[in-house]
Amino acid sequence: MKVLRGIIIVLGSVLILWLVIAAFVSGKCQYEKSISINAPAEKVWQYTNTLKAIDTWNPKNDADTGMKKDWSGTTGQPGEKMCWTSSKNAAVKGCQELTKLDAENKRIDTSITYAPPYESSANAYVKVVPEGSGSKVTWGFTSEIPYPFTLMKVFMDMESSVGKDYQKGLSKLKEIAERP
Repeated sequence: MKVLRGIIIVLGSVLILWLVIAAFVSGKCQYEKSISINAPAEKVWQYTNTLKAIDTWNPKNDADTGMKKDWSGTTGQPGEKMCWTSSKNAAVKGCQELTKLDAENKRIDTSITYAPPYESSANAYVKVVPEGSGSKVTWGFTSEIPYPFTLMKVFMDMESSVGKDYQKGLSKLKEIAERP
């Protein structure tokens, strides 16, 4: 009985410590990656200004070539939406919706939601800016980790968890945009 009580006290103490520390860790999460492309911003913008255009270089397509996709809304307009279900893992489902398109500043904003059991959401963006005779593309997202899971942020390495996919996607965009 003493052993059980000791275990309960230790587990309770760890839980309380977790909750206290998590209260001091911000849940805001942001990541972005950029690439320079040897093509004018107007040309690169054509490959980033709709969800269908982004889908041509999205690295998730390489990970699951049999992914099922449903499109709705008007292409290139707020409300354009793509929902997917992975053929490799039926639990991986989600939707991405175009929320804002700023053609003048060459920026597209979207919201992404993942269905349970991996329920989460994020706001993603792609922006294209002129850089010399070429352009610079930045792809990123912002999200909020709910309390008390904010403590996980201390142990997260965004570069190893999403950096490779972002680099792969941006490299594919570069390849496509630099074609004559």
